[in-house]
Amino acid sequence: MKITVEFLRRIADAAAAETLPRFRSVGAVVNKEAEGFDPVTEADREAERAIKEVILSAFPDHGILGEEHGIENGGSPHIWVIDPIDGTRAFISGLPVWGTLVGLTDEGEATVGMMSQPFTGELFYADGSGAWYEGPGGSRRLGTRKTTRLADATLFTTTPALFRGPARAVYDRFETMVRLPRYGVDCYAFAMLAAGHVDIVTDPGLKPYDIVALIPIIEQAGGVITTFEGGPAEKGGDILAAATPELHAAAMAALKG
Repeated sequence: MKITVEFLRRIADAAAAETLPRFRSVGAVVNKEAEGFDPVTEADREAERAIKEVILSAFPDHGILGEEHGIENGGSPHIWVIDPIDGTRAFISGLPVWGTLVGLTDEGEATVGMMSQPFTGELFYADGSGAWYEGPGGSRRLGTRKTTRLADATLFTTTPALFRGPARAVYDRFETMVRLPRYGVDCYAFAMLAAGHVDIVTDPGLKPYDIVALIPIIEQAGGVITTFEGGPAEKGGDILAAATPELHAAAMAALKG
């Protein structure tokens, strides 16, 4: 099944119509966790609703898995996985490193994905023919760097605090093996890996809607993305993405301690 870039742009525009007017404005933030802090905003909910409308108007028999509204028609072989605002903490802090994530799985395999950052006017997407960028500076095909050694790599993770218990010591040691560690920016880090600016991104405890849209972008840009055990990333979990197979193997070995 062919999904066109025009359709992905329609999804991105529908989401942006809900997120941009609410970005850097005063709005209610709801905490979804009884303990800790997992924020959600009106922008999250309304953007997901708008995305669903676009998808179901074109593909009424497809399923939807959204972060805010759950699963719909889950028995379909075609499931769209939506995170309307990946990086809500950045969103409510006024930082333009959040993104709208929408991916399509066919029989459980992620085949199409987009990450839209409307404030900066950037769209990263993969449609089966490759991974692509549209935004300031024009359009181009995405490609990962050719880095193969940890010692030459730039590493991103959202925060080392996500690695808990014994895993934190393993991560801290891993960080000493790379050239440059950086933190934050959620989905934007994965987009920068596909764009050739970052070499490794690792985050534990991801949900499907955090990662499904990014899998095709990274893979079709030449990168590798799996769980820490080397399995498929579509169901989430502890995720490792790297620019090359050699670098991914080295990072996976290091993260196994």
